[in-house]
Amino acid sequence: MELQVIISFFVYSMISAFTPGPGNLLALNTMVRFGWKKGKNLLFGIFTGYYAVQFLCSLLVYGMESLLNPVMLIMKYMGAAYILWLAIHILISKPDLNGTSRRPSFWTGFILQFVNVKIYLFGITALTGYVLPYHSFYGTLLFFELIIATLGTAATLTWAILGGAFQKAYIRHYRVVNVILALALLECAASMLF
Repeated sequence: MELQVIISFFVYSMISAFTPGPGNLLALNTMVRFGWKKGKNLLFGIFTGYYAVQFLCSLLVYGMESLLNPVMLIMKYMGAAYILWLAIHILISKPDLNGTSRRPSFWTGFILQFVNVKIYLFGITALTGYVLPYHSFYGTLLFFELIIATLGTAATLTWAILGGAFQKAYIRHYRVVNVILALALLECAASMLF
């Protein structure tokens, strides 16, 4: 594999990982609303789900290319529906000033990643575009998917840290922030379908 291809892989991966998507936006919103102490379980769910999905992507690319298109079609609609649900939930949410809201759970973050079509497309595109032309050994495919999951985890953590940093501002302007986040999620869902 040439150095230029590896550099292109990393540039593509960094841009894909750090752009807004359902996981990054949910991490931001959770940290803004609940802070690290109450929101960390959701983040760990997102991180674990990211690695699990990238593992699945490596399997799909390695041995089941004929199943890839039907599975992605189903995931696209499931993902769009879940993202729409998240957008509505964020739109109507309020800051948890007195600690009465239910804590975000590990499973919410974990399940989000399984319907997050962005990370499937990210992983599959990176493998088929940058790795498969040079290597088809499963260990190599899995190695690059682990790199993708690590970059995605770092990106989500960055979004969460930003959410924590803006927590006080969110409390004052939560309606505006929620509308912006909900619209960003609606754009994510729309871009998946159209």
